[in-house]
Amino acid sequence: MKLLITGAAGGVGTLLRPRLATPGRTLRLLDIVPIADLRDGEESVTASITDLDALTEVCAGVDAILHLGGLSTEHRWDQISEVNIEGAYCLFEAARRAGVPRVVFASSNHAVGFHPKDGTEAPDYGYPRPDTFYGVSKVLGEALGSLYHDRYGLDVICLRIGSCFPKPVNARMLASWLSPDDCGRLVEAALATPDPGFRIAWGVSANTRRWWSLDEARAMGFEPLDNAEVFADEVSDEPDEFDRFLGGAFCAPYDYSEGQS
Repeated sequence: MKLLITGAAGGVGTLLRPRLATPGRTLRLLDIVPIADLRDGEESVTASITDLDALTEVCAGVDAILHLGGLSTEHRWDQISEVNIEGAYCLFEAARRAGVPRVVFASSNHAVGFHPKDGTEAPDYGYPRPDTFYGVSKVLGEALGSLYHDRYGLDVICLRIGSCFPKPVNARMLASWLSPDDCGRLVEAALATPDPGFRIAWGVSANTRRWWSLDEARAMGFEPLDNAEVFADEVSDEPDEFDRFLGGAFCAPYDYSEGQS
């Protein structure tokens, strides 16, 4: 199997590379910067996700794509639209042109960041309520995935990832954390589940404070094994006024002229 990982030099890509390395699998690693520390079974391609022709070439002979590429935090609209939105279009179109049958799209909790914390679980297919331009780009990526499934038959799994870091760094992440090992398990489930069609699933570990659904992820065969609660004593539990929303501090007003909230 040949798996293309876009944004492979980024934070999540770096965490996932060793976790997705399995016998008989080739990881084709794409980023705008060269990846020098290649391991057995890896190959590096330097290209932009907004270069449709280059991306189509890179997709040749690929069995599945894990799309992590793009800006991973809030930026001005022109930057988000140029990289994340155009990049998502190019990714799905390149997959179609090259005949890649499956795309696993790294969406985000910020696609529904203004979903209120109301005592119920946030559903897998929660209505889009983005908290940022970044969140808007993930909503549009999910919409493109739906279109390319319905129109062209691509299997598309959108993973609304919570907070994928080695360990939680604040109180919010005690609910939203997706451990690197669980992230690897989730991606493997998305790659292996038969005939997925178009799906949206939360990417979150088995956290004691979790309030996001795991129904769709479990339906694909994912079973999280980690719990952020083991780090509870290491992070401050000081309340934040935006904790009432799923997106937390990302829901705060942002001054784009200053580049800071």
